[in-house]
Amino acid sequence: MKRRVGILTSGGDCPGLNATLRGVAKALYERMDDDVEIIGILNGYQGLIDGDWRVMEPREFSGILTVGGTILGTKRTPFKLMRVVGDDKVDKVAAMKKNYKEMKLDCLLCLGGNGTHKTANLLAQEGLNIIGLPKTIDNDIYGTDVTFGFHTAVDIATEVIDRIHTTAGSHSRCMVVEIMGNKAGWLTLYSGIAGGADIILIPELPYTIENVCAAVEKRAKEGKAFSIIAVAEGVYDAEEARMKKKERAAKRAAAGERTATDRIARQIEEMTGCETRVCVPGHMQRGGSPSAYDRVLATRFGTYAAKLVAHEHYGVTVAMVNGHVTENPLEEIAGKSRLVPDGHGMLEVARSMGVCLG
Repeated sequence: MKRRVGILTSGGDCPGLNATLRGVAKALYERMDDDVEIIGILNGYQGLIDGDWRVMEPREFSGILTVGGTILGTKRTPFKLMRVVGDDKVDKVAAMKKNYKEMKLDCLLCLGGNGTHKTANLLAQEGLNIIGLPKTIDNDIYGTDVTFGFHTAVDIATEVIDRIHTTAGSHSRCMVVEIMGNKAGWLTLYSGIAGGADIILIPELPYTIENVCAAVEKRAKEGKAFSIIAVAEGVYDAEEARMKKKERAAKRAAAGERTATDRIARQIEEMTGCETRVCVPGHMQRGGSPSAYDRVLATRFGTYAAKLVAHEHYGVTVAMVNGHVTENPLEEIAGKSRLVPDGHGMLEVARSMGVCLG
């Protein structure tokens, strides 16, 4: 009897999803030949809820190693709504279990970030055979040293900062570059150091605008008429750090601030007199072809997942730990985030280079 392996991509897209799909598929076909069928579930968990799937052909996994996005499509289906029955009267968990059985799946592979892994663990607890694969440009999945998509995003964000240098220098401006990362600052920290940013602000280290402006003015006194500030989108200042999430949102709404980045730019200009501009590369950081590093990482993760399928080892997610591909129990990593810890080596590198961390 053929092994039927379901696979879906959920949450935000990133470079390396297709490379991972290819790694899984080619390794499964190599191990099991005609004794495996791969069932592609479209648009993430929404496709599993709706029963939107098809049997994949081996040829569909050819030529996608370098292609960005995901051939299966993706959609955000928030974990907090998974057990909520909405206006459509659909019990999402019951629907996913029903469709899993109707597809006659032996297991389901879920490629995604933190929210995806929480839902994957929920399904595992409901008795389904689940394997996770860690995807996110934020690099914030607990239990793995790196996620596919992160290194490509670092390359893209670094190129943005590189290009900002010349225009900042030409116009003697402060340039505030908003990097993706709502809770974790890995992407901003790495790209900020790689791009030579003068100030790096991340969510884990609440800043004071006085410290930021002091760093700008120090550079000016040294004859450096411009500054590059790399800001994670999820940063907040020391005052906001003492507030609850709703209080922070209300404070920003009252001030008419769309993002912390906009406020930081305005405050720098008001307090230092330095002409300031904001650059938001946004979803460009998610797009395009994966880097060589991420192609290799995605392939390693994919082939390891195929081995887990062959050994019928479920309820786990693939991980990289100390340079070795391994797996972690879903129940141990779901709902946890990997944040930049105080005292991390990269923070010490930044400080030793004279980079202001706010």
